[in-house]
Amino acid sequence: MRLDGKTALVTGAAAGIGRAVADRFAAEGARIVYADRDGDGATEAAAHVGDTARGVAVDISDEAAVAAAFAELETDGWTPNVVVANAGVQLFGQDAKIADLDLDVWRRTIDVNLTGTFLTVKHAVRGMLRLGGGSVILTGSPTGLRGEGNDFTAYSTSKAGIHGMARTVAAAYARDGVRANAVVPAYTETPLVRTLTENETERTAIVGRIPMGRAGTPHDVEGIMVYLASDESAFATGAIFEVNGGMSTL
Repeated sequence: MRLDGKTALVTGAAAGIGRAVADRFAAEGARIVYADRDGDGATEAAAHVGDTARGVAVDISDEAAVAAAFAELETDGWTPNVVVANAGVQLFGQDAKIADLDLDVWRRTIDVNLTGTFLTVKHAVRGMLRLGGGSVILTGSPTGLRGEGNDFTAYSTSKAGIHGMARTVAAAYARDGVRANAVVPAYTETPLVRTLTENETERTAIVGRIPMGRAGTPHDVEGIMVYLASDESAFATGAIFEVNGGMSTL
């Protein structure tokens, strides 16, 4: 029960990493808001937890929708003091090297991954300031650190921006009790990367670059997320935590 007394909102919580983290937060005693563009999926996920969870349909790229979701939560006494900005898209078959990248693909990726994260964090921090503090956790990617995704210019750039956002928010609000950190998983097999998972040649090449010799799972990042959401990490802010099977040693 390391998160007893916390209220947490997780975006992209209908499936994948978001679902696993939200479920674990619930098991650790937090009230959980499962937020996702897939409202039915978010509601279904929350139903498995019970009265201490609720599902919210929200398009994080739409500020009016994000603001309305946070306002409703505040009205109901559910202002989050933990927010995991996890939702994102990766447009396989469309994202490309920069000379070949279509502007529309760039915009669609940035709108969700970077602008959507900005809007989530913006409205989350406003609520946390009224509460006297909180923890913001951003989901990053090795593509935004080491050029792992040279065929994914838009996605890689959006994730690099998220890493920078974590540091900026941390510096801006450290004295207000609001912490911000990024968690960077390795290649993790979720519905987001089904295209890679189903291509054995590409999958083998990616997994072959992970020293532990296997792909990540959503459960691999639960522990670090719990730590960052809890008071155990009270002095941790502005950091990037890599959970990648040893990729950072290469």
